[in-house]
Amino acid sequence: MVKVYNTLSRQLEEFVPIEPGKVRMYVCGPTVYNYIHIGNARAAVAFDTIRKYLEFRGYAVRYVSNFTDVDDKILRAARETGEEPRTLAERFIQAYHDDTGALNVAQADVHPTVTDNIDEIIAFNEALIERGYAYESGGDVYFKTREFESYGKLSGISVDELLAGASERLDEADSQLKEDPLDFALWKTAKDGELSWDSPWSKGRPGWHIECSVMATRELGDTIDIHAGGQDLQFPHHENEIAQTEAKTGQSFANYWLHNGFVTMDSEKMSKSLGNFKLLRDLLEHFDGQVLRFLLATAHYRKPINYSEAAIEEAQVNLQKIQTAYENAEYRLRSAVDVSGQLPDDRQVLDEWQVFLDSFNAHMDMDFQAQNGISDIYDMVRFLNRYMNQAMVSGAVLDQLLADLKERLYIFGIEDLTSEQTLLDEDIRNLIDEREQAREDKDYARADEIRDQLSEQGIILEDTAQGVRFKRVNADGE
Repeated sequence: MVKVYNTLSRQLEEFVPIEPGKVRMYVCGPTVYNYIHIGNARAAVAFDTIRKYLEFRGYAVRYVSNFTDVDDKILRAARETGEEPRTLAERFIQAYHDDTGALNVAQADVHPTVTDNIDEIIAFNEALIERGYAYESGGDVYFKTREFESYGKLSGISVDELLAGASERLDEADSQLKEDPLDFALWKTAKDGELSWDSPWSKGRPGWHIECSVMATRELGDTIDIHAGGQDLQFPHHENEIAQTEAKTGQSFANYWLHNGFVTMDSEKMSKSLGNFKLLRDLLEHFDGQVLRFLLATAHYRKPINYSEAAIEEAQVNLQKIQTAYENAEYRLRSAVDVSGQLPDDRQVLDEWQVFLDSFNAHMDMDFQAQNGISDIYDMVRFLNRYMNQAMVSGAVLDQLLADLKERLYIFGIEDLTSEQTLLDEDIRNLIDEREQAREDKDYARADEIRDQLSEQGIILEDTAQGVRFKRVNADGE
């Protein structure tokens, strides 16, 4: 039984999807005016991990994540670069896919964009006006915040606590057009020369919040299972999404709201506006994508992660231990005396192993406690190391252990279990085989020559009772 912390109810709840075995999941994506920083990547990784775990538990997940491709920031960036706004947005959409792809974040089933949903956004506005929840003023369209009685149910902020303009992202020079200072824009009249579309009210473009309401309901239906995004979107963005969507449909918008924690630097939220950010693209020039993924995916999604190079280095060391154990076990499987048969203690080994699998599931079922799930994987790795170092191992058991480990590492985005540092390619394998033959032929000079040759390539051979083992070391001999 999977349980999730629902921001809407502020408590842990059993996850019961609308349709048994199926999950409708919407995650707010980025505004594509620049490369993403590692804080932006946190949401992509967190909810990709949750998606993969739900799939691991047998759910068919329809995963939708949007791109906001028209926005003040995009228009400003386009003016600075001399590009067309859509060209600039498309360039950064591709960059987003490239950068998150390096973290093994799977693309959504659908990545809708605002500019592909203009007709639907206009129709959504018209429906809200018809139902008495919105009004036109000076070519703009505004939502009547006070008209939606349960406004504030997600954030816990009451209407009376709001300040004028608190729920507005776009520049609102014409705020006098509002009937109430708390109303927020659904449609904005474009300024001269700005990207715009014809509508019944003006040539303009959508307000920020209505975009996600339209794209989510269009792709997933009026009521969805999970709506997710960063903590900073809880208010006003998600609060406004709920208000305008439920005002239009008369139904609950999302049954479960999930919000990920920030990436911080010196305990302060990472953001472009504060200038304390690290572009993911720049980090990928210095660190392997799987290492960065490991750092982001193995913390609980609701908790903050404090960025530091020391934290990345720790993640690299921990990932290296897992990869080395996996590779050594694969090598042990190839050289095992008993590759396919059974041994007397096979049942006991698998029973002990099952304890780790059950613990992993229990931790991840309880609101996706990745920090405990990865601890279970560390325990599995230690058990695997002990088992494969026995004089006799069952190939069938070792194969099962490797399959179970690989399946769970995939949830965390660890797909390449052959690390660059411990890669044994075909040439090196052939040299090891040649060395063994030379030793059998008592050609010790050739055997030593091959050992030295491999050593120069960073491959250290270890002659054990179970056969030749190897490891690759760095320039410092570690």
